Amino acid sequence: MQDHRQSLHRHQRWARRARSRAPPSWPRARSIRPDKVATPHQPDALFLDEIRKAGLYDSIWQAFAVLLLVKTVGAMGDARPYESVLVLRAVTSTDGMTADVFEFPWEVLTRAETRIVNEVGG
Repeated sequence: MQDHRQSLHRHQRWARRARSRAPPSWPRARSIRPDKVATPHQPDALFLDEIRKAGLYDSIWQAFAVLLLVKTVGAMGDARPYESVLVLRAVTSTDGMTADVFEFPWEVLTRAETRIVNEVGG
């Protein structure tokens, strides 16, 4: 019985220590809202739509948009918004074990960027 209590106490101490070390930017279950969950899906759909329109979909092995948990200051006209960072990733691969960056034509990236900035808030 004593060993079980010691093991439980050790686990509780470890869990308390792990929680206290978690960065404040890590999402907690109570902070997840439907509008925040939908946000990453919109730029991803726009990015893939621009890839399809350009006829590049079959040339790319994997492409997606990632919303990072950091914010930064941007420039939009005279305003300086403090918004989330979005990463657009596209790679080619032959075996799924290694990948190379897909070299987009600048026009496609510019169209994707413009649509995401204009159609997705935040």
